[in-house]
Amino acid sequence: MVQKLTENILKEVIVRRPDESQKGDFGHVLLIGGNNQLGGAILMAAQAAVSSGAGLTTVATDVVNRTALHSRTPEAMFIDWTDQSQLDAAIHKSDVVLLGPGMGTNQFAVALVEHVLDLVNQEQILIVDGSALTIVAKENLVFPRDTFTVVTPHQMEWERLSKIKIGYQHEVQMNEVQRQILNIDVLVLKQHHTVIYSSAGQYQLEIGGAYQATGGMGDTLGGIVAAFVGQFKRNPINSVMAAVYAHSAVAEQMAQYSYVVKPSFIADGMGNFMAQVQSNI
Repeated sequence: MVQKLTENILKEVIVRRPDESQKGDFGHVLLIGGNNQLGGAILMAAQAAVSSGAGLTTVATDVVNRTALHSRTPEAMFIDWTDQSQLDAAIHKSDVVLLGPGMGTNQFAVALVEHVLDLVNQEQILIVDGSALTIVAKENLVFPRDTFTVVTPHQMEWERLSKIKIGYQHEVQMNEVQRQILNIDVLVLKQHHTVIYSSAGQYQLEIGGAYQATGGMGDTLGGIVAAFVGQFKRNPINSVMAAVYAHSAVAEQMAQYSYVVKPSFIADGMGNFMAQVQSNI
């Protein structure tokens, strides 16, 4: 049975930071994506990761995005994604790897996805989104068995991955079986009232609305998920659910005075929202 995802998940996950702490305690997040045409996707993901509390954020992207990244989110570090030695070093020292926003699907992107899937290890959390999901589906790639893997497809991407047609994706058991077959630890199936599948059960989000139907919303969600699982390490499944809920809760607040909620506004508002959660505990 699908359970309702409620605001209680926020209180379980968003805990007060210890007074004696430093940036390394809250996760080193690596975001990989953003080709020379779709750089905005990885920029929004980076902004969301930093604003949602990631201790350290590194972005591996096309060199054309470097100036925009430093201007928009100076807290994030940059590496050229064609520099394999730098990329490999960044992957090895990261707690969380977000792969896919704005990556594109050319041969370079395919090789990059294959390389990252081979390199991540059991101590890390892998989040796969956007273009990387299309590549995994088209190239029949396999998610790593020993790495905790979160995928965040919209319904068409899930159709490509799972072979379940959109018209049948309301069948919870079909989605759950495919999640397990594909070595996915948490499936965030983005749709009207997103459903989250994991070993903890299935949970449906009942907040949010059409004001979120704009480009970049999923990229921002990916950055928030990466930050949450990186800093709230005790239970990664709950951390994903809290990130999904928080993303739509901030949008719902903003929709009271905005017809369309820009994803970058959600990113900027996340820190204040998390403080609100803390003050109400």
